[in-house]
Amino acid sequence: MSNSSPFHNSCLSGKVALISGGTSGIGFEIARQLGLHGAKVVVMGRRQDVLDEAVQALRTEKIEAQGVQGDVRSAEKCEESVRSAVAAFSRLDILVNCAAGNFLATAESLSTKGFRTVMEIDALGTFSMSRAAFAELRRSGGGVVINISATLHYGATWYQAHASAAKAAIDSLTRSLALEWGAFGIRVAGVAPGPIGDTAGMSKLVRANSLRSASRYLSGISGRSGTLRWHASTWRAPPEGLSAVKP
Repeated sequence: MSNSSPFHNSCLSGKVALISGGTSGIGFEIARQLGLHGAKVVVMGRRQDVLDEAVQALRTEKIEAQGVQGDVRSAEKCEESVRSAVAAFSRLDILVNCAAGNFLATAESLSTKGFRTVMEIDALGTFSMSRAAFAELRRSGGGVVINISATLHYGATWYQAHASAAKAAIDSLTRSLALEWGAFGIRVAGVAPGPIGDTAGMSKLVRANSLRSASRYLSGISGRSGTLRWHASTWRAPPEGLSAVKP
């Protein structure tokens, strides 16, 4: 593991994390960083072949990892993923809601089906996964939910009416769950990356030679895309606070 991490390598030792959308992009890098800091990880994804590759890649780095196939649009699959995580590692401490869908479309050309699909993956999926994990996170005595949002809806973003609405819903849900579940010792937080250059999702949205201009177009202030490592959210998960940071 790179020495650039400010955290102790074992700061998440004994913790178990479940990451939806954890087979690629931001989700995979979050799973990797959690694992490199001592957590056991369970990644959830729809495609078995991609899931198997992700688990193998994590294990290659000596991370204890398991995979569970499922679609967050199904409440039953969300519940099954939690049961699988607990069956594999006997507990659940961290849930990362990272499953997402997106594409470019003008509002007038966006179909009801397309809008609904993104809302179901992003917003409904975040709710269903969180609800399914609640009992185990409460039982852990200090559970953490990390919801991956975006900055699209902070102002307005071209061709992203569907994704903006979905991420706004996630932000609202994050605040509500933080308020309600804090009483149970569960921390709920959101992370809102701007455009991330080194992901398959970004490459689907824009051509490689257009990334710089597209990032400026989408992100506003910084005018540049981020990287996976920047947004791997290990810093949201350590329960020890500053004691998890290297001196």
